[in-house]
Amino acid sequence: MLTYYFDLALRSCRRSKALTALVVVLMGLGVAICMVTYAVFRATAGDPIPWKSSQLFVPQVDSFGPVHDWKGEPPMLLSYTDAVAFLQARQARRQTLIYPARWTVLPDDVQRQPFSQEGDAISSDFFAMFDVPFRFGGSWAATDDDHRAAVAVISAALNQKLFGGVNSVGREINLDMHNYRIVGVLDEWNPLPRFFDVSSAFYPFSHPRQIYIPFSRAIDLQKDTSGNFYCSADTSNPDFADWNSKLHSECAWIDAWVELPTRADAERYREYLHNYAAEQQRIGRFTWAPNVRLSNVRQWLGLYLNHVVPQASWLSLIVSVSFLLICLVNVVGLMLARFMRCAPEIGVRRALGASRGAIYRQFLTEAAAIGFVGGLLGLLLTALGMAGIGLVFEPQIARLAHLDASLLLLTVLVAVATTLIAALYPTWRAAQVQPAWQLKSNG
Repeated sequence: MLTYYFDLALRSCRRSKALTALVVVLMGLGVAICMVTYAVFRATAGDPIPWKSSQLFVPQVDSFGPVHDWKGEPPMLLSYTDAVAFLQARQARRQTLIYPARWTVLPDDVQRQPFSQEGDAISSDFFAMFDVPFRFGGSWAATDDDHRAAVAVISAALNQKLFGGVNSVGREINLDMHNYRIVGVLDEWNPLPRFFDVSSAFYPFSHPRQIYIPFSRAIDLQKDTSGNFYCSADTSNPDFADWNSKLHSECAWIDAWVELPTRADAERYREYLHNYAAEQQRIGRFTWAPNVRLSNVRQWLGLYLNHVVPQASWLSLIVSVSFLLICLVNVVGLMLARFMRCAPEIGVRRALGASRGAIYRQFLTEAAAIGFVGGLLGLLLTALGMAGIGLVFEPQIARLAHLDASLLLLTVLVAVATTLIAALYPTWRAAQVQPAWQLKSNG
C-alpha cells in the first residue's frame, strides 16, 4: 500500500512541477539556514565533559557582602584566603586551584628570540580531575605542590615548537629566567567552552594554554594573574603595598574546582561551605549571613550562560528559526493549492469507497516524500553554509562548528517533520471534499 501512495505522490509531483520545486527549495533553504546556526549553537552551548560533568563542581563563597553581589550570587572567583582554605581542607576527592598567567619562554637556541606564552598555575589534581590526556610523561606529584617544585607540563604544540615533537620529559624549559623540569607533555586537548577557566569566562573559546606549573610555585614567585581580578566596590582600585597584602585582600582572582563523585559527597561539601562561611562571620571577617554556591558543570554553564554562549549565536539561531517558520507558512499555502487542485480526483476516490483515512495517508506520504527531497537539498546547502560560516561568525567560534553524521540525519528529519506539519491543514481540507459535489460539478 505504501508503494501505491508513493506512486500517487510521484504522479502528483509531475502534474505540479513548479509548485513541487518551490516547496522543495523553500524547505531546503529554511532547514539549511537553521541547521548551520544550530551547529554553531550546539558547539558553543554543549556539555564539554558529559561523562563527568555531574561530578565536577565550582565552590563559591560571598566575600564581598550583599551590597556588592550580583543578583544575590557570590563572586565567580575566590580570594586567595578562601581558595587556599578550601584546598587545605581536603573535603573533596580531588581539588584544584587555577589562575592564568603569561610567561616569557627563553629557547635553548640563542639564535631564537624569546616569546610570550599563556599558561595556568594549577594544583596537581587538575589533570586527573579533567581527564587531561598525556602524550609523554604525566602530572607532577602532590608533594611537588607542597615543596613549590620547579616543574612544568607543556602542550604538544609548545613541545613541537621547542623540541621538535620528541619526548622532552626530563628536559628543562626557561620561563621568566627560571628553569623548570618538564614532567609531562599533553596530547591534543582543548575542551570548548573552557568551562574550567572561570577567570576567563568572557573568553571561553580562546586558544588552549601551553604551560602548566604548580600553583604554589607561581605564588612563591609572586606571579600576577592575566585573568580577571576584581574587588568589591569599596576597593575597586586597590593600591597594594606588597604581594602579601594582595594575597590577603578580599579581591577575587582564583578559580577553584572540586570533584565530588556522589550526591552525598556534594551535600557534605555544600554543608562544609556553609559552615566555613558561618565561621568567617563568627570571627568577624564577614558581617553578613553565609551565602555560598556549589554548581556542577551543567549548572555552571547555565548560571553564567550569557558569558559562555556568544550573543551572535543566540541571535542567529532565533533569526534562523523564525525564517524556517516563515518558510512553513508559505509551504502551507503551496500545499493547500496543490492538494485542492486534486479535488476532482479526491471526489472520485471517495465515491469509489476510499475513506478519509486513505486520503490522509495519500497526501501525508506525498508531503513526506517532498520533505525528504527538500532535506537532501538542505544537506547540500548546509554543507555550503558550513564552508562559509567564518564569514558570519568570529574565527574562534566558526572553527568549532562541524558537519557530522548526527547533523546530516537531523537535517533530513527536520525537513521531513516540518513538511509533514505544514501539510496537516491542507490534508485536512482535502479530506473534507464531498464526493457528491465534485461529481456534480464535473458531471
